Amino acid sequence: MKLTVIGGGSTYTPELTDGFSRLRDVLPIDELWLVDPDDRRRELVVGVSRRMFARAGHPGRIRATADLVEGVADADVVLIQLRIGGQAARLGDETWPHEACCIGQETTGPGGLAKALRTVPVALEVAEAVRRHAKPGAWIVDFTNPVGIVTRALLEEGHRAIGLCNVAIGFQRRFARMLDADPTRVRLEHVGLNHLTWERGVLLDGADALPAMLRDRLPELADEVELPAPLLRNLAMVPSYYLRYYYAHDRVFEEQRHEQPRAEKVMEVEQELLRLYADPAVDSKPAILAERGGAFYSEAAVDLIASLQSDRGDVQVANLRNDGTLPFLPDDHVIEVSATIGAAGPVAVPVAPLPADVQGLIGHVAGYERLALDAARHTGSAARGRELVERALLAHPLVGQWDRAEKLADLLLANNRDHLAWAR
Repeated sequence: MKLTVIGGGSTYTPELTDGFSRLRDVLPIDELWLVDPDDRRRELVVGVSRRMFARAGHPGRIRATADLVEGVADADVVLIQLRIGGQAARLGDETWPHEACCIGQETTGPGGLAKALRTVPVALEVAEAVRRHAKPGAWIVDFTNPVGIVTRALLEEGHRAIGLCNVAIGFQRRFARMLDADPTRVRLEHVGLNHLTWERGVLLDGADALPAMLRDRLPELADEVELPAPLLRNLAMVPSYYLRYYYAHDRVFEEQRHEQPRAEKVMEVEQELLRLYADPAVDSKPAILAERGGAFYSEAAVDLIASLQSDRGDVQVANLRNDGTLPFLPDDHVIEVSATIGAAGPVAVPVAPLPADVQGLIGHVAGYERLALDAARHTGSAARGRELVERALLAHPLVGQWDRAEKLADLLLANNRDHLAWAR
């Protein structure tokens, strides 16, 4: 099996390598290819990854290249983890929205739109290379944020794609610890859009443990997602951490104004990681990698790919076409829900009707996402591109005012012009 990672020079890649090493019985890999245009990072990451495979006794070969076609040629699975513009662009996403009194975040709100605009065209170029040069039927696994928008872009162009996020597996592992149970015994009733999800049930051996957890462990659950305990009690669900941007917007905005941006912290961690990767004695993932983010992503990726390749038919959380699962959304929208994963792809587990307020918020953000994808696929005039950006910003529930949308459009374009061909 050949597995290719696009964006393989990421300092996060050794987390994947570690998962592939530990779980090689679940997902046997003959060749792991790391594709990245940054020569220095690519060589440092491939070096430490090879040492990790050697230490684990993994028989697979690890190759690295800047050539996209060479990297995806005859691949069985291609995993996309892109960050167009690097951490510098992320820092912008987290800060320039503050000038319009909006939260700064790289996957939602104005910053999330900027990331979508930068990312979708590149992801589609990668996918086209996969279509032409990978094995027939090769899967594209998208871990590139904003996952829902990018995955829909891929599916709309007919690519065999599925989106993956680590929020659900993070919840599963934390809930398992709280229940003193092995994670394999815990299944989530997870529903929503990427980075806009709720846990409606925590099934322990098939029985829902969430009502008892909300009764007996409410403060702990609230602390996990940094939201007020009465809110969780009222919802009778556990919202993801990303719901803080909606349920506690003003508080989060004030926090952001006085805290170091996350991107700056990640830059500091990345420099230390690259220093460690350059050390020929380092043959395991450094402890500091945990500060880079993406906890349990390697386990989620291995499980997802193994089920796609071997038709296991188990239930995992993925980003996939709606196709009637949430009847208030179009069939072609991409949702994030629990799904049965097999060789033919994911099939959503049926979802019971959602409360009206949750439906409303999901529908509102889904409307924004559709406009965001229209803007991200734009290739025409600068004037029309700006109109699409303004419309998407206005539609986002974290913006919602014309004056603010206009100002945010100015800021977004000023900070991203180098990445948007139509805006130059």
